[in-house]
Amino acid sequence: MAELTRETLVDYLHSRVYFESLSDANLHWLAAQCQRQTYAADETVFLENDRSRGMWMIEQGRVKIYKVNPEGEEHIMHLLGPSNTFNEVATFDGGNNPANAGTLTEAAVWLLPAEALNHLLTIDNALALKIIKLLATRVRSLVGQLEDLALYSVTIRLARFLLKQLKDPALSGPGVTRANIAAHLATQPETISRALRSLEQAQAIRFDRHRIIITDEKLLRTLAIL
Repeated sequence: MAELTRETLVDYLHSRVYFESLSDANLHWLAAQCQRQTYAADETVFLENDRSRGMWMIEQGRVKIYKVNPEGEEHIMHLLGPSNTFNEVATFDGGNNPANAGTLTEAAVWLLPAEALNHLLTIDNALALKIIKLLATRVRSLVGQLEDLALYSVTIRLARFLLKQLKDPALSGPGVTRANIAAHLATQPETISRALRSLEQAQAIRFDRHRIIITDEKLLRTLAIL
């Protein structure tokens, strides 16, 4: 994707499902409030419990949303890529950032200030409904993650993750290493390697150098208990 400018940002915002109802005037006004920022790989975008500046939208690169336990170990809650947004909860409830955000690769992101978004919510009912649906989807996703962590083995969680990669390009590609997959699935890289070998021996996947290729999606879904 070509680098977004202030002019092309208007069309890009309009292509996002929750901004498609905005009038041209409000789209141009929102685009004027947005701030583009660039980061190198492994940089911090914001820290947990800092005051939220607003919602972020990824133009290029990969971003992780994560927590750190008292021993300093990361748990990656979300792996995100181009067109994904993050930090909606703190934007709309007025609280602090609920987690940390950092880059996995070089990244360009746009900050949509909380004040601007909350102003639009007061004048556009359709936008408010879309944001409610977005937040409800995020809650449902987190419930699914908790279910996976509590009820299923690493091999099952990994099989489900590999199937999600088919639909969500943010879950694969640059920056999505085995270590980061392990941090997302709440385990260790060595355990991920053993689970991958188990799926390979079952003939559900194969390796092409560093790439993981699904050879039998139906079998992988069976192993994922889906």
